[in-house]
Amino acid sequence: MKNCIRKTFCFCLLLVMICASAQAVFASQKVNINKATVAEFVELKGIGEKTATNIIEYREIHGQFKTTTDIINVKGIGEKTFAKMADQITVGEEAQQK
Repeated sequence: MKNCIRKTFCFCLLLVMICASAQAVFASQKVNINKATVAEFVELKGIGEKTATNIIEYREIHGQFKTTTDIINVKGIGEKTFAKMADQITVGEEAQQK
């Protein structure tokens, strides 16, 4: 009986460690706001389909974002929304080098 409990505990501990590792990997993958689709934008905190569409339209009219803070210029994104997603977005290396 003790052996069964020990195995179950070890299995649960292993499962928790795997989930934590997977979460860290996915959290480290930032969304490139210069290339993202509507589906990718709606995965961000505080972004719905309408705002995602606004971001893409803004990007098409004004060109690539030079910094992540430039996204505040998009209708529907204010400082609070930006603060929610700031650690989840990037402009990508190619935009940073320009």
